[in-house]
Amino acid sequence: MCVTAVESRPAGVLGTSPGHRPLGTRVMAFVALTKPRIIELLLITTVPVMFLAEQGVPSLRLVLVTCLGGYLSAGGANALNMYIDRDIDALMDRTSQRPLVTGMVSPRECLAFGLTLAVVSTLFFGLLVNWLSAALSLGALLFYVVVYTMLLKRRTAQNIVWGGIAGCMPVLIGWSAVRNEVSWAAVILFLVIFFWTPPHYWPLSMKVKDDYARAGVPMLPVVAGNRAVARQIVLYSWVMVAVSLLLTPLGYTGWFYTAVALVSGGWWLWEAHALHARAKAGITGAKLKEMRLFHWSITYVSLLFVAVAVDPFLR
Repeated sequence: MCVTAVESRPAGVLGTSPGHRPLGTRVMAFVALTKPRIIELLLITTVPVMFLAEQGVPSLRLVLVTCLGGYLSAGGANALNMYIDRDIDALMDRTSQRPLVTGMVSPRECLAFGLTLAVVSTLFFGLLVNWLSAALSLGALLFYVVVYTMLLKRRTAQNIVWGGIAGCMPVLIGWSAVRNEVSWAAVILFLVIFFWTPPHYWPLSMKVKDDYARAGVPMLPVVAGNRAVARQIVLYSWVMVAVSLLLTPLGYTGWFYTAVALVSGGWWLWEAHALHARAKAGITGAKLKEMRLFHWSITYVSLLFVAVAVDPFLR
C-alpha cells in the first residue's frame, strides 16, 4: 500500500508554520480533524440501540461514557483518514479546506493526534464500559483506516459498500455497552446501516463525481453512468427496508417501530425509484435532483433509530 505525501497549502499560508497560528484557530482545526458532523450521525445510531438493549432508559453515565468513547474513537479514525488522504483532499473542492490541506495542522501532528485518540479511546472503553465494546471500537477504527482508506478507496468502485462496515459498528457498540454481548437485534440493525450506506452516499457521489474523478478515486458514479448507479441505489434500498422490518417478527420491536419503518421506508423507496426514473430518462445536472435522496437518507435513519429508542416504552 502506498500513500503519496504532498505539501498542499494555499500560497497565502506557506510562510507561517502551524505552530504560529492563534490558539483558538488551532484548537478548532484539531476538532475539524475528527469530522464532528459525521460523528453526530454515528451517535444517532448508538444511543437508541442502548435504549432497545435496556428495554427502557439505560444508565445516563453509561450513555455519556459510551458517546464520549465513540467520539474519541471515530475522531481518531477520521484524523488518520485525513492524514492518509491529504494528497487527494488537496485535489477535491469539497475537501480543500481540511486542516492538512490548508496547513493549519501538520501531517506529523495529525498522525500523532489520530494515534493518540485511537489508544485513548480503546482504553477508555475498556476501563469505563467493557472490553467487548473496546474491541469493537478498535476494530471499527482499524477497518476504516486500513481496509477502507488504505486498501479499498482508491482501488475499487465497491469501496463504500465494504468500507461502510466501519460505520455500522456503533450499533454493535451501543448494544454491547449495555449487555456486554451482541444479539440478533444488534446484527439486524448493523445490516440496516450496511445496506443504507451505499444508497446514502452514492447520490452525494453523483453530485461531486468530478471531484472524485479529478482525484482518481473510483467511486461508483465515476466509473458507471447515472442509470447504473440509480439502479444499484434501488436494489440496496429494497434490501435495506426489508431488513429493517425483521426486528418485529423476531420479537425485538412492536407496532410503533413497525409503523415508522414502513412509512419512512416507503418514502425512501419512492425517492429511490424517482431518482432511477430521472436517470433512466437521461436527465442530468440540477434536474436529476440526486441530493433529494441524500438529504432524505439522513432523515430516514434518524427517524428509524428514534423509533428504536421509543418503541420499548409503547409495548
